[in-house]
Amino acid sequence: MSLPHAILTALLEKPSSGLELTRRFDKSIGYFWSATHQQIYRELGKLEAEGFIRTLPAEQPARGQKKSYEVLPAGRAELARWTAAAQDPKTMRDPLLLRLRAAAVVGTEGLESDLSRHLELHRRQLAKYREIEERDFPPDRDAPQDRLRHLVLRAGIDLETFWTQWLTHALTEFGELPGADGNGSGADDAR
Repeated sequence: MSLPHAILTALLEKPSSGLELTRRFDKSIGYFWSATHQQIYRELGKLEAEGFIRTLPAEQPARGQKKSYEVLPAGRAELARWTAAAQDPKTMRDPLLLRLRAAAVVGTEGLESDLSRHLELHRRQLAKYREIEERDFPPDRDAPQDRLRHLVLRAGIDLETFWTQWLTHALTEFGELPGADGNGSGADDAR
């Protein structure tokens, strides 16, 4: 049920059209809660039907004009309820980790190059997050809203730092495996 709450959050920050909302998702919330444009538009319809948001009246009605949305008091109350509710941590589900476990029984062919590719992707994301931090969170930006937004960004930075360190370690381990030529040797030894 988090996508509707992500949309309510974004609309409370700034009333937007569906298109503006999808663009904002791509640049901020989408870093930690992804959604396709179709999912966002579908959810806007549901939120409006539930009375959580409404379409802002157009200054001059015109066919094909984009609709802008704002959050109603019921939507704000729902977001506050959800924010305050206790939630258990989610179990990590990452196909890369499962693939490593599978490599222990079927061999490692092709996996080392994909680990290198993942490392490069995580390095790029980490650089992007650090750029955002430098640009959007100077030391004097200390309002409570800014501190909470920065905390979310710090989670992304810390997570990408973890992945770059872990993948670097994993690649070192790959280099030390017996028969590390990618032919699947040593698969029987790992259990």
